[in-house]
Amino acid sequence: MSYGETKVYFDGSHYIAIPHTTRPSKRKRIKYEEVITVQEEVKDSVENTEPSISLEVDTEEKGQMVITNEPKEVQKKQNKRQITKKELFNELYRKHIDSPRKKRKKLIIEDMLPYFEKREFCESYVQTQMERKLRNIICRRVRMVRKANLINFNYFCTFTYDDKLHDEYSFRKKLKNALSLFSSRKDWKYMGVWERAPETKRLHFHGMFKIPDGTMPGELFEHSDYNINSHKRTTTVQNSYFNERFGRSDFKKIEHRNKMSDGITYLMKYIEKTEEKIVYSKGLYQYFISDIMDEDVVCTIGQEDKKLLLFDDFNCWDEGCLIGKVSPEVIAQMRKCN
Repeated sequence: MSYGETKVYFDGSHYIAIPHTTRPSKRKRIKYEEVITVQEEVKDSVENTEPSISLEVDTEEKGQMVITNEPKEVQKKQNKRQITKKELFNELYRKHIDSPRKKRKKLIIEDMLPYFEKREFCESYVQTQMERKLRNIICRRVRMVRKANLINFNYFCTFTYDDKLHDEYSFRKKLKNALSLFSSRKDWKYMGVWERAPETKRLHFHGMFKIPDGTMPGELFEHSDYNINSHKRTTTVQNSYFNERFGRSDFKKIEHRNKMSDGITYLMKYIEKTEEKIVYSKGLYQYFISDIMDEDVVCTIGQEDKKLLLFDDFNCWDEGCLIGKVSPEVIAQMRKCN
């Protein structure tokens, strides 16, 4: 027995195949979100603490000028917006992203309570949306790990901008453009995330890169300086090309898969903590397509035994043609999909 057109991925230890299945699809019903009116107080003027001048009139003599220190009242305007409950939830979720999960849920419920008839309805809605967020995070983590495990990354890089060369907007734009050009012209593969430093809030970019031999621009050199976080003098490997154009770069060689797992874990925490989107280069896929023979299957696994656990040296087939035993070179020849 053979399994045709299976989707194969690597989970870090074993190759797992998902057999091709066909199932009837039905038209998905569109659920329209309820639109609500959100009122926000906006201060129109800053509180005036300067003394005000008033005129008092004496009935016997002429009027006199009297100086009082009564501040003027701050004028407030009601700003009204038409948004859906889901959009309001997303805004509040980002607002309280730094709070613990239970406290975040309570804060969101209190803010959304005026837009529900009963508290039970509000709590039920927030619970459903929290589960949606958690489910989305899990899906993003799975997708990121599967993409990373099919690529043998060889560098973990950090890029920081210099105020003399860029601001945040130009740094983000120029670096994305530079990495995109290296991806299309030099066959670089990368995934990364934008992050702000906890104290300085300075924007920088962390990423794992697969840089083929002979495609590194500029020169790599060692630079020694004082690290204010560890309070020690450290030596880093930097790149002259990126330093000249952006400010500072750090290149760490990934020697083995354990180091790559550390990099994946490092990037993954920003998905959960800041909801930051992962930046992917073109050519990163979750699966490769292969026919699987019965002798290459160890056993069935997963829910309802729908997945196949494969031997580490299984044969890869493409439309009836034997490509070879699984290896990075053979996987590069196989068809890919997401």
